[in-house]
Amino acid sequence: MNFMVENISRRGALKTLGVATGLVVAAPIIAKGVRAEAMGTAGQLENSAYLTIALDGTVHIFIHRVEMGQGSRTGLPQIIADELEADWSRIVFEPAYGDKKFGDQNTDGSTSIRKFYEAFRAAGAGARQMLEQAAAAHWGVSPADVEAKNHRIHNKVTGASEDFSAFVDAASKLEAPSADALKLKSNPDWNLIGKPVRNIYMKDFVTGSSVFGQDVRREGMLYAVAARPPVVGGKVTAYNKEAAMAVSGVVDVVELPALTLPASFKPLGGVAVLATNTWAAMKGREALEAQFEGGENASYDTTEYEKTLWESIDGDGITHVDRGNAPAAIEAADKVLSADYFVAHQHHMTMEPPAATAEWQGDDLKMWVCCQDPQSVQQTVAAFVGKKPEEIYVEATLLGGAFGRKSKPDFAAEAAILAKHAMKPVKMVWTREDDVHHGYYHTISAQRVTAGMDGSGTVTAWNHKAAYPSIGGTFNPAADGPGSFELGLGLLDLPFDVENLRVDAGSAKAHARIGWLRSVTNIQQAFAIGSFVDELANEAGKNTVDMWMEMIGSDRKLNPTQDMPNLLKGEQRSSYSNYGESLERHPVDTARLKAVLKKAADMSGYGKKMPKGRGMGISVHRSFVSYVACALEVEVSDAGELKVHNAWMAIDCGVAVNPDRVKAQMEGAVVFALSHALHGEITFENGAVVQSNFDGYPVCRIDEAPHVETAIIQSHAAPGGVGEPGVPPVAAALANAIFQASGKRIRRLPIKYQLMD
Repeated sequence: MNFMVENISRRGALKTLGVATGLVVAAPIIAKGVRAEAMGTAGQLENSAYLTIALDGTVHIFIHRVEMGQGSRTGLPQIIADELEADWSRIVFEPAYGDKKFGDQNTDGSTSIRKFYEAFRAAGAGARQMLEQAAAAHWGVSPADVEAKNHRIHNKVTGASEDFSAFVDAASKLEAPSADALKLKSNPDWNLIGKPVRNIYMKDFVTGSSVFGQDVRREGMLYAVAARPPVVGGKVTAYNKEAAMAVSGVVDVVELPALTLPASFKPLGGVAVLATNTWAAMKGREALEAQFEGGENASYDTTEYEKTLWESIDGDGITHVDRGNAPAAIEAADKVLSADYFVAHQHHMTMEPPAATAEWQGDDLKMWVCCQDPQSVQQTVAAFVGKKPEEIYVEATLLGGAFGRKSKPDFAAEAAILAKHAMKPVKMVWTREDDVHHGYYHTISAQRVTAGMDGSGTVTAWNHKAAYPSIGGTFNPAADGPGSFELGLGLLDLPFDVENLRVDAGSAKAHARIGWLRSVTNIQQAFAIGSFVDELANEAGKNTVDMWMEMIGSDRKLNPTQDMPNLLKGEQRSSYSNYGESLERHPVDTARLKAVLKKAADMSGYGKKMPKGRGMGISVHRSFVSYVACALEVEVSDAGELKVHNAWMAIDCGVAVNPDRVKAQMEGAVVFALSHALHGEITFENGAVVQSNFDGYPVCRIDEAPHVETAIIQSHAAPGGVGEPGVPPVAAALANAIFQASGKRIRRLPIKYQLMD
């Protein structure tokens, strides 16, 4: 087992709880060098104290991950509480501030449960065994003769029982059990793991008492908005400070540090207006009439840039997967089919735009940020205010949506800089327009898929080429096209038992801040794969589910590295990160992939005859080491109006800690994916974003959202991701359903007006 339990920092931890002494259990996470989902960076994970039991028996669970509706701050305590045999009503939930002692706090990449499942089980089980050992010594019986149940220790010999509180002090003096001595509960004995538990913030949500980033208030606080360069790397050239200062409520105008590329998580520069209220700050910004020069990205135009992507597709590219001889097999095939797929830049469009509050108390800096990673805030801010990261106190508020945007704390650095200047608390407020104009965007992408088939319609070759700017370009201007860490999200791990298979990547430079968005490059890659399988099935006269099953082939566990060339351009070896997991723990399992596909087909009745104008599409994809299939039923009118009626989702995420949250995430994934597939497009002209608000970038309204039915495959496999895996198969299922309903192929996202052409 990759964990251990030990006593650490008992006095310090309990001091923060205001109790004299108690039992503190810590679980180190020792998966070192884990590749971050999007960037491939490595981080060292250290001991993390997750659990304290006070002398009165109250259980304090320290939750080091943030809450944005996905339920991490409910699911993680479920794990500890179950192994501890704690009474859920006697738990105090302690959201953790930013500190490396808690391990990885980046709530991104669908990692909260799958990365900390074992550690949280260990923390709960270790504390339970220590309490049982203390009770056994008290009663003079063997530890095997005592048992913890629902916050009490029971003597199986005499029938006596006592509350946890009776044994906390004695247990705190014991050595924690070693990893080998840990006794984890078996599945049939689980009380909370695998059971639906209401989100711990539900009452706050429904009563409006939740504190999100925009809700933070500090005494004497000023509000700030900023006029930023519309082009990444641009500089301010002129502004009217006097006009802004003349606006009632404006107290200062401050020039922010100019951005030096690479952009990373740094502020974009520009001019900030500080005021006593947000309205005054926004009116002051208008009065600035700030002017900017564009810099090296000022010529970025997405219409023209798309042409360069197709030119890249036409070029040679870099081969990342090479099995058999795909070009030769295609040349010799009885039938050849090829299709081009395009996905525009997309944006997160969180309901709550970014917000951060900073307050200096002498030389101490405290921050309240709607962020996905308080440690990233510490690291980013420290460089701008002359402090060490660990010297900055950061609390992560609740997040009104995040989807990857709030893992990038440029807005937090702005707040800290301005608070230091004003020596008053400052809330940095981003408006919706700020968020749309100055975000980190999902990459623009082009893909071409070509396949060869024999006379029976069996696919004999698959050649897939992709070209898009890499997320790496945000951190390294030399990045040129997708890296293996991005292609590994769906392309390097193609599950097909096809004799000849090749995956190439074309070059593409970034001219905007590219950032991860919910499910990252799985978005475009699953769209192309799932759409093309449907096209092949139609060409061969086969049911699409049957075509999937035929192409996936036998039940087996794949090793995606076996077909990768040894060397790529620049002497870099191709690699498959498997979402930071080992293939031993989380193999690419074709049986599980086929099982969710079959389940979605059964749920939806896929293949049945549909009325005129109605169609059903289906697709399946593995991402974040979980397996999800989606079937959609749509209606297309003669006028080209589209209605999505029903969605069926089947997921195998291994152990589903909280089934209620799993279903909620599948429902949310459908709406999120449909929003982007139907409407989501960010375009650039002269280096600047054209869209400004929901009028130019709509999200699905209630009347556009389908009825969603979700099936969770019961599994004893290690937990996989849940927050992101539901998104990838939706767009392909939608495009395939539209084809069934109307005969029109959709190969570009967003769909927007294509049905009315």
